[in-house]
Amino acid sequence: MTVKEEPQDAKVARYRSLTTKQALATLLAGLILSFVAGVVELVADVRNMRSEVRSQTEQMLTLIEATAAEAAFQLNTELAEQLVISLQSSDNVAQVELRDDFDRVMFRQGERAHSSNPLYHWLFGDILEYHKLLEYRVHQKDTGRVVGELELSLALPVLGNTFAQRGLLIFSLSLLKTLGIVLLVVWVFSILITGPLLRVYNALHQVNPEQPGHWHRPHLKYNKGDELDHLVKGLDRLLKAFQQGLDQRDHLHTLSSIDGLTGIANRRHFDDHLQHAWETARQQHKPVSLIFMDIDFFKPFNDNYGHAAGDECLQQVAQALRATVTRPDDLVARYGGEEFVCILPDTDLQGARRLAERLQNCIAALQLPHAFSDCSEQVTISIGVASALPDADEVSPERLLRLADTRLYQAKASGRNCIVSSDKDTPALSKKASSAPDKEWV
Repeated sequence: MTVKEEPQDAKVARYRSLTTKQALATLLAGLILSFVAGVVELVADVRNMRSEVRSQTEQMLTLIEATAAEAAFQLNTELAEQLVISLQSSDNVAQVELRDDFDRVMFRQGERAHSSNPLYHWLFGDILEYHKLLEYRVHQKDTGRVVGELELSLALPVLGNTFAQRGLLIFSLSLLKTLGIVLLVVWVFSILITGPLLRVYNALHQVNPEQPGHWHRPHLKYNKGDELDHLVKGLDRLLKAFQQGLDQRDHLHTLSSIDGLTGIANRRHFDDHLQHAWETARQQHKPVSLIFMDIDFFKPFNDNYGHAAGDECLQQVAQALRATVTRPDDLVARYGGEEFVCILPDTDLQGARRLAERLQNCIAALQLPHAFSDCSEQVTISIGVASALPDADEVSPERLLRLADTRLYQAKASGRNCIVSSDKDTPALSKKASSAPDKEWV
C-alpha cells in the first residue's frame, strides 16, 4: 500500500495558513515571556538561595559555638576533632578549622574548593568564608573571654551545581507552563477567531462568481453577536446584493435580446450570434447557412383581420419555427416586421434546404386562414437559403446575409410560398449573387 505524498503547493499553503502563523506567533511570544519569567524567577531564587545558605551556616555555627569554645579553652583536641568532622560532613562545607587563642590549629579538615566558573564566583563568592570568635563564659552573665576562632569555608562547586539544578528546574517548569498556555491560547483562538475566519475564507473561496448570492454561509456557533457574526451578515447582504444586480443584468440582457412580441431572439441577438457562429466556423473550417423567411401578404392580413390578429399570427409562426429548429447552436430570430431568419452553423446548403422545407411544412400545418392572400387560402412563407464556407478573406457574414435576402426576394418575385436556395431554383437571381465563387457561396 503506497502512501500518497501531499502536494508541495498544499504544504506551502498549510504552512502559510492563518492557524499556523497564529500558533507560531503565540509560541514565539510564549517562549520570550517564558524566558523573561524564568530569568526573574531565577534571580529571586538566587536571592533566596544565598539567604538560605547564609542563614543555615550561621545557625550551624551558633549551635556549636559553646562546645567549640569549651574545646578551645580546655585545649581538648579530641573534642575539637569531633566538632570539625561533624561540621565538615555537610555537603556545602569544604573546609573547617578550629584554632585556640594562641592562633594554633587544634584541628583542620578538608580543603578549600575552587571553581573556574565565573558565574559561580559572581553569585556566591561573597558568602563562602565564615569566621566565628569563640568566647568562653564560666557563668552566663560573664562578659566572656576569647579563647579561639572557628573558620568555615563553603564548597563553591557544590553551591554552583545546586544553583544549576534549581535553575534548570525553574526553566523547565516555566517552559512547560508556557507550552500549556500556548496550547490553551491556540485552542481558544481556534474556536473563537481563527477557526471561524477560516470557515468564512473557505466559504468565500468557493463562491460561484455567476451565483454569489447562493454561497454556503458559514455557521459560527460561538460568535453570535460579535464582530465576526456581523462580518458574515454583512458579507451575506453584500453577496445577495451582487446576486440581485447580476439577476437584473441578466434580465435586462434577456429583454435586450428577446423580441417582446414573439418571445424569440430579436435582431440584436441575431447579429451577435451570427458573428460568433461565423468566427467559430472559420476556426473549425465548417460552413454556415442562413434561412431568410417572410410571411406572404402579411400587410393585407393585418389590415383586414386587425392588428391583434396580426400579432397572434406572428406569435404562432414564431413558435412553430422555434419548435422545428431544435439543435442547440441553431437560432431562430425575428428580423423585423413579418421577417424571420435562422442561423445554422455546421450546415451545408443541402441541409439548410431540407430544414427550410420542414419550416414551410410546419407553417402550413398551422392552417391559419388567409382569405386575402394571392397564393393560398392559408398563411404561407417565402424562403431564401444561402450557405458559405468562411475560409476566404473576401467572404463575410454580411455578404451571406445579403445573399439570403436576395434569394428571399427572388422567392417572393417567383410567386411566393416557395424556397430559393440556388440559381437553379429561378433564373431571376441577381448578377452579384450569380457571380459568387462556388467554393465560397452556394
